[in-house]
Amino acid sequence: MAETWATDDDLRAARERYAAGIPGYTPPAAHGVARDDGGELTFGHVNPPGAARPLPAVVMASVCGYVATTGVFRLDRERFAEAVARLTPAEAATHIPHPNLWTWRELLASGGAESTFLAFYVASAGDPVVDGDDARFRARF
Repeated sequence: MAETWATDDDLRAARERYAAGIPGYTPPAAHGVARDDGGELTFGHVNPPGAARPLPAVVMASVCGYVATTGVFRLDRERFAEAVARLTPAEAATHIPHPNLWTWRELLASGGAESTFLAFYVASAGDPVVDGDDARFRARF
């Protein structure tokens, strides 16, 4: 039987388990994803400072490599699909919306063979912008 996280306790336990698997993990102030199609970015749900969702943040971190430092992490289709699969059990919690999961799936499904994916992490709201893609992400706050 597939794992499901139907309750708030299940969601919290999953978040804690993923965080424990990343030594030094610090929840980000902001995070989000985008699909890159030859320099054209299509953004998924943006989690700005003050509204970062901790479970999607740590699940994506478990795939992309974020620990505690602001950065933009590039993923291929397979790694991005792995993040989608890892977050899917949260959908059993029907009492809350799952905008990150929903937009991750949409980005994956509508991308082409050459698409890559970016995971954005802002460790602290005052951190400097790291590159042009990060600037485009932060412009969405």
